Amino acid sequence: MSTTLLISTLYDALKKKLGLEWVTGEELGEHAIQAATDATAEVSLIGNLNLINQHRIQVLGTKELEYLDNLKKNSRKDTISQLFSGQSDLVIIARRLETPGDLVAAAAASRIPVLSSCLPSEETIQHLRYFLGNYLAEKITLHGVFMEVMGTGVLITGVSSIGKSELALELLTRGHRLIADDATEFSRIAPDVLNGTCPEMLRDFLEVRGLGILNVRAMFGASAIKQDRNLRLIIVLQEMGEAAAMDRLHGSRRMRTIMEVEIPEITLPVGPGRNLAVLVEAAVRNHILNVKGYDASQAFIERQKQRLENVSR
Repeated sequence: MSTTLLISTLYDALKKKLGLEWVTGEELGEHAIQAATDATAEVSLIGNLNLINQHRIQVLGTKELEYLDNLKKNSRKDTISQLFSGQSDLVIIARRLETPGDLVAAAAASRIPVLSSCLPSEETIQHLRYFLGNYLAEKITLHGVFMEVMGTGVLITGVSSIGKSELALELLTRGHRLIADDATEFSRIAPDVLNGTCPEMLRDFLEVRGLGILNVRAMFGASAIKQDRNLRLIIVLQEMGEAAAMDRLHGSRRMRTIMEVEIPEITLPVGPGRNLAVLVEAAVRNHILNVKGYDASQAFIERQKQRLENVSR
């Protein structure tokens, strides 16, 4: 899990989106913004000016600068001093407002950078929260092929040489999209959401035994590649002889916990004559129905019960 973020990294990543410009402290770009730890759990990452529970990134908009302008000389001096003497690592002036000279001087003296954004404060905060949430999220790398099947993030996993890449290739020919082959990096971006992306070095490539490395983007076009997707389903490929006895009514569906997030997992036995691409599509369709509240096995049980009740009358 990343616990620090260089200010220069944040600047480079959001320069265009937020129209960021340096006001002061460009030479301090290698300073880090610290993520919350157990010791600093009450320190939030970002928000509007708050001198009581200070944010790591303090955003000053029209209201905050008007508040400073309405303070008397000594109160203003004390307030600016508090702003640059607490937990704050970075100050951002929203809406490209003019930065007061005394604020710039205090920032320089405290060695805390100040940036200017062209967006209003709330929009600036929203973009920063999304970026920080993803960048500093808890991460894990899982083995397998991660694909978007019918709009659903599906991780196809199993032992080496079981046929994961061949299955991914067939799914690609059926119009589905590749996110990552071999290793997918998952970030916990919300209490119940894992988002998967491909490491930069592996992006666009798929290894298929006998064919070597394939460039999926070059072969199938840009529409065959998806940058990221939330993980919603895991498909485990297993040799037919090794597959445990399964409930013929409910199948092999169970829950798997990854970073305290429960993800549905289905085991598909691999054997001659089994069309795995069709089975994966069926598994995804059934998963979508389950999410909507429909359970085919339960519906079948209810139909059987109804039939028995009618016969017994």
